[in-house]
Amino acid sequence: MASLIDKLKGVASKKDKSIACFVDGPNMIRKDTGVDLGKVKKKLQKFGSIKVAKVFLDQFASDKLIEAVTNQGYEVVIIPSDVDVALAVEAAQFIFKSNIDIIAIVSRDSDFKPILTKAKENGKETIIVGSEPDFSSALKNTADIVVNAND
Repeated sequence: MASLIDKLKGVASKKDKSIACFVDGPNMIRKDTGVDLGKVKKKLQKFGSIKVAKVFLDQFASDKLIEAVTNQGYEVVIIPSDVDVALAVEAAQFIFKSNIDIIAIVSRDSDFKPILTKAKENGKETIIVGSEPDFSSALKNTADIVVNAND
């Protein structure tokens, strides 16, 4: 009987975990990846409650894309150049917030391996959500949990 109670506590604690999610828009929101941000959110919610959901887009993002991303419940961050550095800096800030348990990066780009490593060093769980083609093996081998956005 005690083992059943322990299992139920484990399920409850998973649901109580808070997630900060950061999406590499130019890398993931493309016709060749077929990624649906609504499905990404649903997949992440299996691991906890999403408290932060940001999509980083470059200056070429159309108004229609920005509206679609916003309608999915994500905060849009427009960057006038490459989004990688801005996303990594933002994610790094959440590594040190005690109210966040999990750092989730939605990308295929190995440039985000250091942020996953730093998050793990600081006691955060890490999730990488990616898709083929070109889903980085380095990301898959660094994250605690790997989620294929198209499964």
